[in-house]
Parts: sequence; structure tokens; C-alpha cells
Amino acid sequence: MPISASTRPRAPAERVPRGGARGWARWMFYAHLWLGIVTTALVLIICVTGVLLNHKRPLGLMPDVPNDAPGALAGSLPVAELAARAERAVPARVAAAGVDRMDVRPGNGLVKVRFDDAQVHEVTVDLASGRVLHVGLRNDVFLEKLHTGEIFGDGWVLLSDAAAVALAILVISGYWLWLYPRVRA
Repeated sequence: MPISASTRPRAPAERVPRGGARGWARWMFYAHLWLGIVTTALVLIICVTGVLLNHKRPLGLMPDVPNDAPGALAGSLPVAELAARAERAVPARVAAAGVDRMDVRPGNGLVKVRFDDAQVHEVTVDLASGRVLHVGLRNDVFLEKLHTGEIFGDGWVLLSDAAAVALAILVISGYWLWLYPRVRA
């Protein structure tokens, strides 16, 4: 027996927002679209710099430093002496910038002295003997500062907060758009 138009089963009616919901859905769609476009660049920077930081040693962004067998920390030179030896190993303009940080690694028997100059020089010094093991640039510092937002200054905190709120709105509006049908014009 052929199926006629009157006996054919009907598909359930598509759920279309009505009244105020229609305007809300349209607003949500465009808010989601433009917030996504604006935050894409920020998310891409965070993603790319994060991947580069995860692989900084194989990519040559972090210096490979030879080190002697670790010795007892009690037998090491005073921190001030280690900093002075590091300052003597770099040009005067770098030493004049001052020490940014000292990373003491007793397990490796060394200390890394990072200077606060524009190029970010780093000197690796043996804890026990005070011998300079390596002098060079930290090529990964720019990536770290870009990834954490430190390069942009204090205003970055507000920008990253705004990006976090925008991403939360994108998640909520994305689920809303997925769960409810799109308004057809």
C-alpha cells in the first residue's frame, strides 16, 4: 500500500525560540562570534609560547651547561662571592644592570646568575670552586615573559582577567547555541 502525504508520519516540529528568546539568541550568537574572534589571537599566543616553553631545551632556547659532580652545599662559596664572580664574567654594561635572580642548584653543584639587562645574560658558576661554567643569553626568557604576560606590564592582569571572562562567556554561549537551535532568518 503506497504511503500518501496524509498517512506519512510527521517529523516533530523543530523548536524555534519565540518572542524575546529570538532576539536573545541572535545577540548570543554575535557575542559568541565576536568574542571568539577577539580572543583567538590571545589564545594562539598562549598556546604557541606554551608549546615552545615545553620544548625549550631541544629547540636550543635554553643553554646546555656542563656541570661537575655535585658537592656538599656546606663547602660552597658564599652567595655574594658567586655573584661577584658572575659579574666579572660579563661586560660592564651587563653587570651594571644588576642581578635579577640567582638560581642555586645544589643537586647539580651550580648557581645560575641571571642579569636584569635587556638581552637577559646568564652566568653559570660552580658552587664549590667558583669557576665560571657558562656565559650566554637566555633565549627563552622572552617567551616566558610573553606567555605569562609579564612583557605587557601591570595592565596585563586586567587584560588576562577580561580574556578569562570572555572565554567563560564563549563556553556558556557555545553550549547555549549548541543546545538550542539557531534562529533562521
